[in-house]
Amino acid sequence: MTVTASAAAPTLPPDMLTALSAALPALLTTALQQLATAPDHATPAPSPAPSDTAPRRLSTAPEPADVDEPTDSPEPAPVSDGAPEADCTTPTVAPEPDPTAPEPEPSAAPSAPLPGSKAARGALRATVARLLADNPGDTFTVTQAAKLVGNKSGGAVGNALEWLTAHGHAARVNDKPRTYSATPATAHAAATAHVSAPTVTAPAAPKPARTRAPKKAEHAAAPAPVAPATTAAPDPAASPVPAWDGRSPLPRPNGSTYHPRTLADTSDVAALRTLRAEGVPALLYGPPGTGKTSLVEAAFPDAITVCGDGDTQVSDLIGSYTQRPDGGYEFVYGPLVIAMQEGRVLFLDDATLIPPTVLAALYPGMDGRRQITVKEHKGETITAAEGFYVVAGHNPNVHGAILSDALSSRFSVQIEVSSDYDLARTLKIDASAVRVARNLATRKSKGEIGWAPQLRELLAFHKIQTILGKDAAWSNLLGIAPAEDRDTVATVLKAALGKDITHLALGKQL
Repeated sequence: MTVTASAAAPTLPPDMLTALSAALPALLTTALQQLATAPDHATPAPSPAPSDTAPRRLSTAPEPADVDEPTDSPEPAPVSDGAPEADCTTPTVAPEPDPTAPEPEPSAAPSAPLPGSKAARGALRATVARLLADNPGDTFTVTQAAKLVGNKSGGAVGNALEWLTAHGHAARVNDKPRTYSATPATAHAAATAHVSAPTVTAPAAPKPARTRAPKKAEHAAAPAPVAPATTAAPDPAASPVPAWDGRSPLPRPNGSTYHPRTLADTSDVAALRTLRAEGVPALLYGPPGTGKTSLVEAAFPDAITVCGDGDTQVSDLIGSYTQRPDGGYEFVYGPLVIAMQEGRVLFLDDATLIPPTVLAALYPGMDGRRQITVKEHKGETITAAEGFYVVAGHNPNVHGAILSDALSSRFSVQIEVSSDYDLARTLKIDASAVRVARNLATRKSKGEIGWAPQLRELLAFHKIQTILGKDAAWSNLLGIAPAEDRDTVATVLKAALGKDITHLALGKQL
């Protein structure tokens, strides 16, 4: 011990050496007493307790000889088990969780899908899609839909409807208030997502499937017989496609029917469907109200309609970023991208009112490339799926309608659509009104007049006649004629009816 102290003397001041020399005998005596009284196998552990580091170094020097002897004893295992678990759990603890795993499983099960989770959102979308699919032709506001699906949150139901609309599984009919209806793809979306219904209604089975991978297969196997049962039932009702004879009336999304007309030795519906199969875009042109939209809706139940006007922007076709409920932003595809991805028909109603610079975004998808680039969304390239087709409507006499060379050249087939006055008779419209419409149409073709009642105006005549009477219907027909043509229309009406007709207007105070 004297040697150890003298060896440290050159590095310490004289006063510290004196204090250290005085303290060493007492520290050594204490350490020797502890070694003498402690057991032979477990005392080395308490020796590090003194806080002074210098005595600890001195006392641990002779310990290796004493520690080597008790290492053969079986008791060090419990001592090491409390510190380095990695060394002892590998051989001993790892086998234990396997037999005990089934017991902790129920305690982990309460981690059911939260209302904001993807599973919950998918289930709500399926429920909303089922509501629309079960009520084809009906429209629902967000509030109505929220009540009908079980008093769900209006915000959540609104988001589900917007998601379905963005993916083509629903259609927004109005904006104020927002109302939605089913599309031909709604039933498929509801049937596909309906597989997850057991996860929502049977919490005991699906909860473990989300918490532990080893049990997922076990619990997934249990509902397997149920899933086919729930999806098999909707299939026959969801996609009945009766054979069409090429002549019979076809349904439209609004519940009315369309009566096919002849075109190129076949029906107009069959001709358009053949053009789609061959990839030949078609342009339908004619006055408003002649049935262009009706024809497209009857021929293509999967059509996505874009109503063009002078304010239409590229984002209205391709898509834009939209704020999510959580405050973040996501890119929502527009009708053009959806139609290309899903192989559907894109109907550009009043296409010639859309600015040419906006229509230019569509052209690469119509030509041989069949691709567009979404610059706003990371420069993503969209390639058209099989079945993608573009058909457009054009009203030549509408102010602002411009059929540019670039647009016209991309529609190889251009079909004039005029009113079917024979159909007007079939629909029980007043025969005198049909004769007047034919007379005015003839005058229009000769350039004597710029307006003639079309099928839409005749249908309105029939409705007003039913509600307000025939005289009011005639007065209204005269009133809707353009001011520059009203005198000629009045002359034709007098010749047909034998009396003067004035436009519909308020009279004297009652």
